[in-house]
Amino acid sequence: MNLFTIAWKNLKQRSLASVLTMVSVALGVALMVTVLVLHGVIGKMFSQSGTGYDLIIGPQGSETQLVLSTVYRIDKPIENLPWRYYLQWKDDPRVDLAIPFCFGDTTNEGNFPVIGTSPQFFKAPYARTPEPQQFRVWNPGDFLQGTWDAVIGAEVARKNQWGIGSQFQLLHGGNTEDGHVHDEKFTVKGVLKPTGTPNDRCVFVHVDGFFLLAGHEKPLIEAIQREALFFAEDINGLKEKYKAELAHAAEDEAGGHDHAHHAHAVPDVAKEVTSILLVMKRDPTDQLAATMSSLGIKQELKKGMQAQAVNPIQVMSQIMSKLVGNLQTVLLFMTGLIIAVSGIGVFVSIYNSMAERRREIAIMRALGAQRTTVSMIILCETVLLCVGGGLLGLVLGHGLVYVASPIIEARSGLLLDPRAWSPYELVVVPISIGLAILSGLIPSITAYRTDVAETLAN
Repeated sequence: MNLFTIAWKNLKQRSLASVLTMVSVALGVALMVTVLVLHGVIGKMFSQSGTGYDLIIGPQGSETQLVLSTVYRIDKPIENLPWRYYLQWKDDPRVDLAIPFCFGDTTNEGNFPVIGTSPQFFKAPYARTPEPQQFRVWNPGDFLQGTWDAVIGAEVARKNQWGIGSQFQLLHGGNTEDGHVHDEKFTVKGVLKPTGTPNDRCVFVHVDGFFLLAGHEKPLIEAIQREALFFAEDINGLKEKYKAELAHAAEDEAGGHDHAHHAHAVPDVAKEVTSILLVMKRDPTDQLAATMSSLGIKQELKKGMQAQAVNPIQVMSQIMSKLVGNLQTVLLFMTGLIIAVSGIGVFVSIYNSMAERRREIAIMRALGAQRTTVSMIILCETVLLCVGGGLLGLVLGHGLVYVASPIIEARSGLLLDPRAWSPYELVVVPISIGLAILSGLIPSITAYRTDVAETLAN
């Protein structure tokens, strides 16, 4: 009979105390595992989602809000930019891809965010991987070629049971209480493979179809005034420039044409974009050229005060280090305290049992057991308690992640893989063994020093 077998029989004799002690260790480990897994998944998602774009251009305001709304879709957009401004960046010689993003509506089923964009979005590098994007249907060149085409994320397809050819309508403004449902229907032409990013919960529609929907254009006079202010131009000159559009609008009004609930052509001056994603041109012989171009654009926009250019990686790195990183440190500190308290619980449980086991230890010694053998049995008991609690904690921790992932997704829009794990979990067993040694050190010494003759005499 080996030492661990004897230790296991001793624990079975004190089953209630042993189970409670093991559970206390398991709870501490479960909390640690949950914090590590959630932090790792969120950190990976934040770093992965934005690395496909060099810059995000949006209205002046909070850089964090611009990134959260454009890349992660968990905040409201700041404002809109004139379509003409997007066209300028599209023709900029430093820019390889300029991709418009238009927000506002949601799907009528499931209330998933809808983004009006161009086919170039699916040609942009995704997270700097060789594949531009990940698709179930490997025809990315065919996506968003038609006005009423759409590409949906994996979660949208799963929850709404949509596939290639499915049709759906948009809820104007995403207001489920009194929002108007557009009559026009978009057709699913592609389904994204699961990426673990906010793209899984989004619907991408052709920007032309997005602008054809009622209410997605700015009133013409207001749009001309906004353009005059944005580009610091004379409003009378712009009215002359858009004379034909103004005349057409006047004819529609005189003829009683109502565009309030029907698709209709929209002049460029009345179009707006929420933000613009930029991918810079890259020279294989000069890897710094794209970085320098990005820095140059950021400085230009700071001087012009028209808009702002943001590097999404820098913004999210700041959030991860200043906010999420500090939160993780606090949670891990609290977890460490819980594990320390669990270790104290193991120590108290074993130490209190020593008074009842003095006679048992003395008999073992009288029968020929060495001092080291007796003390090692005590250490084996603490190892079984701590390692067992650690393994149970791993299971409980991943169970918590599995249960929490849909709740976090529903409340924040962040997708968490319930099967995710952290490399730091590999240290759980060594930590459990170290905790066992520390907790069982004093009780094992007490067992080692037990006086056989005195104990049996008493």
